[in-house]
Amino acid sequence: MGPIGVFDSGFGGLTILKELRRALPDADYLYLGDNARAPYGTRSFRLVYEFTLQAVQKLFVQGCHLVILACNTASAKALRSIQQLDLPLIAPTRRVLGVIRPTVEAVGSRTRSGAVGLFATPGTVASGSYEIEIDKHSPGTRVYTHACPMWVPLVENLEADGPGADYFVKKDIDALFGKNPDIDTLILGCTHYPILLPKIRRYVPAGVEILSQGEIVAASLLDYLERHPEIDEHISRGGTATYLTTETADKFNHLASAFMGTPVEADTVRL
Repeated sequence: MGPIGVFDSGFGGLTILKELRRALPDADYLYLGDNARAPYGTRSFRLVYEFTLQAVQKLFVQGCHLVILACNTASAKALRSIQQLDLPLIAPTRRVLGVIRPTVEAVGSRTRSGAVGLFATPGTVASGSYEIEIDKHSPGTRVYTHACPMWVPLVENLEADGPGADYFVKKDIDALFGKNPDIDTLILGCTHYPILLPKIRRYVPAGVEILSQGEIVAASLLDYLERHPEIDEHISRGGTATYLTTETADKFNHLASAFMGTPVEADTVRL
């Protein structure tokens, strides 16, 4: 038995971890942030795949039988290859899940106009993963994407409440809705973005539903474990959360504590 592994290139996955702990509080969790090599959003498919596989293998060594890629870029650029090519060879009884599919599955029941907006990092937008998956699950839905390269730096520099955030959030929202004012469902396709929700809600047109991934992924995990008791039985149940980072621990702890709303003490590891 072991913890549920949660991986992100940096800090954004902590918003997923927070909701996972709320939905399944008795489980143990091991969070790994590859902060030393973040951001992943502008890196090539090959590098993101290699980095993500290294992280997954590290979490497996730490006893995780289930790993969640709480990173849209890793989910877009690495998940499919790891699931199809690597797991059958290195760990056929273990599982790696992402955040894109649960989010996409929630879209079809939410949109009324059939026009969906996506805010994401440049890497996720360039991958086309959301358009591909939405077309599979909700054919005919029109997806309008917009990359927001400044949103992650705003969050990680603790400027989410500052006037600079207002400027960039409004600018990006205006750009997206300029493509189609009938967008009625908005996907926040980066796990950092929920930190900016107060600003996003201020500038998004009235009546638009905003899909934040934490709650969606948490609900999907509960459903997954109910359908896969062979995975559920390998999860240890001590209600703990442990943190690893590839950056210096002190630097990670400061920002991670702000994300989680509680003190965080991480250990530094190499991948």
